[in-house]
Amino acid sequence: MKIAVIRGDGIGKEIVGEALKVLNAVSKKYKVNFNLNEVLLGGIAIDKTGGPIPQETIDVCKASDAVLLGAVGGPKWDNIPSNLRPEIGLLGIRKALGVFANLRPAILFPQLKEASNLKPEVLGNGLDIMIVRELIGGAYFGEKKRIDIPGGQKAWDTLSYSTPEIDRIARKAFEIAGKRGKKLTLVDKANVLESSRLWRETVTEIAKEYKDIDLQYMYVDNASMQLIRDPKQFDVIVTENTFGDILSDEASMLTGSLGMLPSASVGDGKVGIYEPIHGSAPDIAGQDKANPIATIMSAAMMLRYSFNMNEAADDIENAVSKVLDKGYRTPDIMREGKQLVGTVKMGDLIAESI
Repeated sequence: MKIAVIRGDGIGKEIVGEALKVLNAVSKKYKVNFNLNEVLLGGIAIDKTGGPIPQETIDVCKASDAVLLGAVGGPKWDNIPSNLRPEIGLLGIRKALGVFANLRPAILFPQLKEASNLKPEVLGNGLDIMIVRELIGGAYFGEKKRIDIPGGQKAWDTLSYSTPEIDRIARKAFEIAGKRGKKLTLVDKANVLESSRLWRETVTEIAKEYKDIDLQYMYVDNASMQLIRDPKQFDVIVTENTFGDILSDEASMLTGSLGMLPSASVGDGKVGIYEPIHGSAPDIAGQDKANPIATIMSAAMMLRYSFNMNEAADDIENAVSKVLDKGYRTPDIMREGKQLVGTVKMGDLIAESI
């Protein structure tokens, strides 16, 4: 099983290192071999090759079965031309691999209910929301331009979608909903945006093929409020790129910490990208403070979605739960009465529990 490993920038190399430690434990337990190939992306690629996404990285990733990614970016590269920023590398590898669906689970571990900002009565017995975000279309990839005008400049980013782009992400969302609570919420802004009206028309038509799924509609501004007011009403949310970027980060904070949540980016091809939802956190890089659990859980998603190793994925998730049960916490989820550990120790504890 070939895995392209991208450590990236900031805390990336630390958290990916702990995920690889856990994968090594899986390798030993199940007697399987993971063929790891490390490549560059983001800021470190700019420093070493002059660009955020070297061709070698694209080639290695395309020849792999999955990509395990840390995080990219940081203030070091804030003032370089926009076409060379680290984030261009991230967008570029997604585009190159054709991964159009970003699966962002927002799961609240029972052990961490006190870490959430919401009241216990709102959380109930916990949360399990899946946000399916369209990943390679919309304003992030639309035409961008800036021109001089009297008094300054004018800039725009074009938000456009086609029926086929919407169709493929909608079908992914319906299939995921069918395996969960059979409830799907389309989040859009169809009262204002023409692109959202096309989303609503297309998804409504596709829903005729999934009669067992309860399809609901919600404007994005209302959805952002409802995630706080009553998050348990949601099971699967499907939405376009920009809305999904914002809502998935909001949903993640319901769980207490960005450091706990993984993601998977998949498409119709064989190669998926698995990465934590948080950024490179350069302010704590190299200090043994980063929470590696999101990256470790991303590795579990990789085993499940790319390698069909469901039992091994369960092992990782159960190991995380056991370590939390014992009271171990990294700084971002630390509470009084718990035992503070660093990045490396948390990875050790989870690997030992496999």
